[in-house]
Amino acid sequence: MNASSERKVCLITGATSGIGRAAARELARRDYQLILVGRSEKRCLATVAELAEIAEGNPVEYFLADLSSYKSIQELGILLRSRIDHIDVLVNNAGAVFMRKERSADNLEMTWALNHFGYVWLTEAVLPLLEKSPCDHPRIVNVSSAAHQRARIKTLDGIFERKDLKDLMGYFTYGETKLANLWFTFELARRLAPRIRVNALHPGFVATRFAGNNGIIGLPLVILTMIFGISPEEGAKTIVHLVDSPSVEDVTGAYFVREKEVLPSALARDEKLAYEFFELSRGFISVDTR
Repeated sequence: MNASSERKVCLITGATSGIGRAAARELARRDYQLILVGRSEKRCLATVAELAEIAEGNPVEYFLADLSSYKSIQELGILLRSRIDHIDVLVNNAGAVFMRKERSADNLEMTWALNHFGYVWLTEAVLPLLEKSPCDHPRIVNVSSAAHQRARIKTLDGIFERKDLKDLMGYFTYGETKLANLWFTFELARRLAPRIRVNALHPGFVATRFAGNNGIIGLPLVILTMIFGISPEEGAKTIVHLVDSPSVEDVTGAYFVREKEVLPSALARDEKLAYEFFELSRGFISVDTR
């Protein structure tokens, strides 16, 4: 696919449901050329059909990948680089909470594999395409969460394993991965400056089927979000803001809530830990992240 010279190209993960799909709809209305990455071909096809009705004549393409798998993402990267000449925006949005013990194809705890390493590996895979963007400042948008505030990582030793209460309460691990998203964002922004902008956000407590992958264990959280959560469209606003707004053209290494830049937790702002964690993530499975 050769990208249109008139449309900005945005690659977005987790775009077949929830805030990702809501963001994709709004970006289609704003004439972005969208590339979706998902795991379910059925859901991808349904989303492509919906977006085609919103923006007739604006091509939408999808690619299938398991974003918790290093091998799958490497294969995706090869395919993307052979089919696409550039992208202007990357949105790392796909994520989940796993209440039961579950391991990825790389034998990582699944919440860590999908929520953190998926971001790291995919960003590495598409960085050459971002660097080819004709935009002055290509953008990377990482969906984090206010859940990072409950993370209490004291040392980087053994953080990819659940211990004690975490075996029963997977949301503690989820909070740690969202802290990792911020560390990744801030250190990556430093390394990719001055050209590429890298920012993160909290979308809000959104009414989706988040945690629905956990069966009856995740049902209480699903019910809470459905009762008290904001709409996916409301939750997607900050994603769209960071993708499209001229007001953040010169902003990098920041955290946004409700379209406003805010301070994350003190732990998230620890530059030494951010650097160390970035290096640790690079070495956990050998990758060439810059």
